[in-house]
Amino acid sequence: MAAAELEYESVLCVKPDVNVYRIPPRTSNRGYRASDWKLDHPDWTGRLRVTSKGKTAYIKLEDKVSGELFAQAPIDQYPGIAVETVTDSSRYFVIRIQDGTGRSAFIGIGFTDRGDAFDFNVSLQDHFKWVKQETEISKESQEADTRPKLDLGFKEGQTIKLNIGNMTTKKGGAAKPRVSGSGGLSLLPPPPGGKIAVPPIPPPSSTAIANHVTPPPVQKSSTVSNADILLDLDAPASASKAPASATTDLWGDFSTASSAVPNQAPQQSNWVQF
Repeated sequence: MAAAELEYESVLCVKPDVNVYRIPPRTSNRGYRASDWKLDHPDWTGRLRVTSKGKTAYIKLEDKVSGELFAQAPIDQYPGIAVETVTDSSRYFVIRIQDGTGRSAFIGIGFTDRGDAFDFNVSLQDHFKWVKQETEISKESQEADTRPKLDLGFKEGQTIKLNIGNMTTKKGGAAKPRVSGSGGLSLLPPPPGGKIAVPPIPPPSSTAIANHVTPPPVQKSSTVSNADILLDLDAPASASKAPASATTDLWGDFSTASSAVPNQAPQQSNWVQF
């Protein structure tokens, strides 16, 4: 089936009252004037219907009662020679009618109501605005088909490398996570094959040193039994139960240790005393 047969006819505008006038031929390049017509005595009165089929619009003059076609004016573009406005009124137009044999003639049409003339004009403008958009869209689609298509596929053996943040993913290996320390600072991971150093144990406080009492060494004797040795070891334990308030001075152990050293004779000085 041909494309023309697939197109359907749509109605754009219908006006029940329209007057048709025979107009004199144009003698100059100036526009038509409705005042030159016999406006009080129209040559025909009927109904106007504007239809479209494809990109072509048709102005059809029909009988009000029977709907018989009186004349028809095909329009390929608007504004154009097929439809012209007069220079002295907005309610009158000049259209070019054609019959099936190819003959054409120019006649004048007029509307009693100015709103009917406005609707007639707008219906033709909207149709050919749509025709212009359709032409541009089809032209762009044809140009797109002629352009070389962009091949975005991967070729054989082609790879891609992605950088996500500061981590780089490589084929055959996993990304090493970053170690975060306290305070939001980032620490570097340990070197491969190395050992993680164990943090040193903090030294005991000075208070604990002051409270600690070292028991005196036990002298071995053949006459002392094992029970006596245990009794001697228990003796300093009772001494260590002294209240901690007695050794609140941090420098007490140092003074005690210095007093335990036997007094030594003062060394003679090389200075002569007077």
